[in-house]
Amino acid sequence: MITFDIPLFLVLQLLAGTVLPLLVGLVTTRETSPGRKAVYLAALSVVISLLTEIASALQAGVVYNLGTALIAALVTFLIAVGTHFGLWRPTGASAKLQAVGGPADGSNEASTS
Repeated sequence: MITFDIPLFLVLQLLAGTVLPLLVGLVTTRETSPGRKAVYLAALSVVISLLTEIASALQAGVVYNLGTALIAALVTFLIAVGTHFGLWRPTGASAKLQAVGGPADGSNEASTS
């Protein structure tokens, strides 16, 4: 017998992976190194995956599966990186979010000495 069942928590986690690059862009500045941004993105992917698996296990009344959560974290991270370079960066959404809270004219405060 074959069934087709897509868990709601999995769909929400994959959607979160598309928004994570924007969240990282919102909480970092333009001067933040790409390596540090990648670490933030990876950490957020792991946290979201762990919480999603906890919620899924609690809802279904089953044992928490750490392996599933870590594999899902890797998938979420890859989706986030892919959407950053394939969707958010070319459209300028990442740059616009990093400008939030910066100088109104978009110039760097450190260069105005």
